[in-house]
Order: sequence, then structure tokens, then C-alpha cells
Amino acid sequence: MKKILHYTLPVLPRTGTVLSRNLINDLKQEYFLYIPTAGGAGVPVFVTVHGIKRMAIEHALEFASFAEHYGVVLVAPLFPEGRFCDYQRLGRDGRGDRADLALNRILAEVGFLTGANTDKLYMFGYSGGGQFVHRYAFAYPGRTARIVVAAAGWYTFPDSKVKYPRGISKPKGLKDIQFDPVRFLSVPTCVVVGRKDTKRDHNLNKSGRIDQQQGVTRLERGKNWIKAMRAAARSHHLDTRYIFEELPACNHCFVKCVRRGKMGRRVFDFLFGPARNLKMNGINIGRNLARRIDADKIVTYPLSPTRAIKREFEKEPVNCILP
Repeated sequence: MKKILHYTLPVLPRTGTVLSRNLINDLKQEYFLYIPTAGGAGVPVFVTVHGIKRMAIEHALEFASFAEHYGVVLVAPLFPEGRFCDYQRLGRDGRGDRADLALNRILAEVGFLTGANTDKLYMFGYSGGGQFVHRYAFAYPGRTARIVVAAAGWYTFPDSKVKYPRGISKPKGLKDIQFDPVRFLSVPTCVVVGRKDTKRDHNLNKSGRIDQQQGVTRLERGKNWIKAMRAAARSHHLDTRYIFEELPACNHCFVKCVRRGKMGRRVFDFLFGPARNLKMNGINIGRNLARRIDADKIVTYPLSPTRAIKREFEKEPVNCILP
């Protein structure tokens, strides 16, 4: 007698709502999703990656209105510290799971559930997330349309004589990755850093080799990396767009950069082009919760993903495929 397998099809996610989801085939992997009210079929995907405080929730909240206005699907992966110790480097042997592979699995599910175009990604990362995003673009240039790197602590330079992660030689722990300068130097890139982001705080990589190669502050390092990328692109006869922007009156704080420094508009303008009549009308966030997201007014959000804040988000039912 043949065995009959019963499958439960995933429930299609809601539109116009910031959702907290878990991967169908990996329940420990969480991510935040926003689908514009017009739907996700065929639209671009905007990936936003958190810093070392792991506040993916903040990214989803701050960028949801922009995703709605531009008509793009927003994906904010969460890389917990215990599982992804070195997500900024994509991963490292003996230091947890590979963050790049986790993102690829998330994108496969998002593409299946929403119909969004995950072939070409429009990416943003703040601080440690900026490290992840530019290294992801180095590793997957064919899948990366454009990137914005914000306030990264340090960078991988396009130098084949220097070992990864400071350069692109011999990426240990990433045996399946081969860096191709001609391809990754073809990805248009913008770096943004707060004008006041000049403190050498305890989270900044202060090694002598990094200081000598890249500079001593995030502001200085961002400028030097863009210069190095421009020079490397020219050496390969590429006319790729590389720009650097300072955010006025901003230090190392994601929320302040978005609201005081207008970082959201800068990011989406670079990735998708200038928007006309951009109005922040507010997005339905969570069950029976409607908030106005005002890019000019600083509102204090919880600093850690507590149970209280999780209750403010729609938790999509997870439907596993069971035999």
C-alpha cells in the first residue's frame, strides 16, 4: 500500500503590514517582511541588514513607508548572536552559521510566497550590517543590483594581495566563494556616514592594521574605501558609480540617521531613483495597530527585541510540510 503524504500549503502573507516570520524549513530563523499594499508579484526586493544590536525590527519599522511608496518588498533578516557570531564577515569556520546562506534561504521563501523578483537585490546595511552587505556584494555580484553601506566599522578592500576580510585573497571559511573584481566592481555603491560618527567606541575595530589601511574613524574609513573602490574600478576600465555622503548632525545611531539625517530618502533615491511627492502616510504595523512613521520626529523604540515589542507585530502562522 502506497504511503499518502499530506502537505499544508503556506498561508500567503498580508500586505501593508510589517510581519515577523520564521522560515518554513528552519523555525529558528526569523525575519521581518513588508509587502506593499499593491502586492509583491514581480516587484524588486529591498534587503536591510541590522548592526550588532540586532535590531532588525527597527529597520522594518523605519523603512516600511518607503517600501510602500516605492512599491518594493522589504526583507529584514535577523542574525542572532549565538548562531551568527561573525555575520559581518558572512561567516567563519567555528564561529556559527553562514549568514549569506541564511539570507539566501530567506529570499527563496520570500520569492515563493510573494512572487517578488529575488534575482537582483537592492541592499542596505547599517554598521555591522554595512559590513555584511558590501561583502555579500563581493561574493554575489551577479545577484546584487545596487548597495548602500551605512557607517560600517571597517571594510574589505579590493586588494588581491591582502587576505580576507581586509582584502580579497584566500577567504577562509568561504570555500565556495571566489571574488571576481570585474564583477563586484560593477555594482553601484553608496556609502553614508554621520558627520559626527568619529568616536572610537568599544565596538569599533581598532587594530593597528585596520587603522593603517583604512583610517581611524568610521567617517574616514568610509571615504577611503570609496576612493579605493573607484581606483580599482578605473584600473579595470569600469565607470561604476561610487558616491560618499555625510549625514549632517548624526553620530552612530541608526534611528537618528534615518530621521535627522534623512537617510531613508537617500537610500531609496540611490537604489530606486528619486520619488515624487514622497509622503509618509503611516503603515499598519501589527494587529490592530496603526502608527504614523514620521521621518523627522525622533521617537524612542525599545532597544532590544523584547516580548512586548514582539506582541506589536503580526505573527504569521507557520505551516510546515509534514509527512
